[in-house]
Amino acid sequence: MSSARLLLIDDDARLTGMVGDYLRAAGFEVSTAGSLAQAREALAHGRFELLVLDLMLPDGDGLDFCRWLRGDARWRHQPVLMLSARGEPMDRILGLELGADDYLAKPFEPRELQARIKALLRRLEPKLDGDEVLRFGRLEIDLAARVARLDGKICDLTSHQFDLLVVLAQSPGRVLSRDQIMDALKGHPLEAFDRSIDVHISRIRAVIEDDPKNPRRVLTVRGAGYVFARKQDADADAA
Repeated sequence: MSSARLLLIDDDARLTGMVGDYLRAAGFEVSTAGSLAQAREALAHGRFELLVLDLMLPDGDGLDFCRWLRGDARWRHQPVLMLSARGEPMDRILGLELGADDYLAKPFEPRELQARIKALLRRLEPKLDGDEVLRFGRLEIDLAARVARLDGKICDLTSHQFDLLVVLAQSPGRVLSRDQIMDALKGHPLEAFDRSIDVHISRIRAVIEDDPKNPRRVLTVRGAGYVFARKQDADADAA
């Protein structure tokens, strides 16, 4: 938990600097954004266990941003702790109703923020059973946490790339055509797969393969599609 990645979204540079340093000293990985535009950019290029979101920002309202998160399939389940200097009960109620997981009024003690972050991460921690983790040698795919790990380290996959990997991994040894893959991914926003399946496969290979040019996990079957190897690593010669 202490190595969880956090994104602090607040235009108060002094506050984010102080709080960021405090949380980093506690073992968290902390990134900052001074506007909603910067926050969207950070989300597009990284994965965070928790957002710490200020209510008032120079280019918009934290409530609207939270509403936007909950309306987008990519970040619908993104944990959010909302901050507000106003401290009005209605702000807290609206924040929680729009999907914030916790709410903290300013000013606050960094120690209290840290305690709330830890409590929230514990509460949101998935309760796993054996059926929710797919294991293939050194690669494991955690369906509940929505992460893939290679040698215990989290692979840097977007939400859509993770879903594509799951489709393949849930049918090991079976060749799936591009049409079958697209059918399995129905329900995603149209823009999610506006590029070819081949491009997404290439990006997945870049993070889960030891040698992406000679893949041993996601294999190409010319003229047919892709197959996720049943046996990998030392036994990778058999699909």
